[in-house]
Amino acid sequence: MSAESGDKFGGTAGPAESPSATTRILTMRGSRIDSRELFAAEREIIIAHGEDAYRLRLTSQNKLILTK
Repeated sequence: MSAESGDKFGGTAGPAESPSATTRILTMRGSRIDSRELFAAEREIIIAHGEDAYRLRLTSQNKLILTK
């Protein structure tokens, strides 16, 4: 199974439909996604949950931090 990932939150970088937005294909095994796939290009991703946006960051000590 695979899932598409795209950054639909422009934040300070620009509008939600900016031309710099990227789409990636992530591989899921059951309900698992390997964090190396999530953080292949960046050390921070945005997770959309309903109307809210959460930031998932990978620290220098290889820990995960989730903030609203």
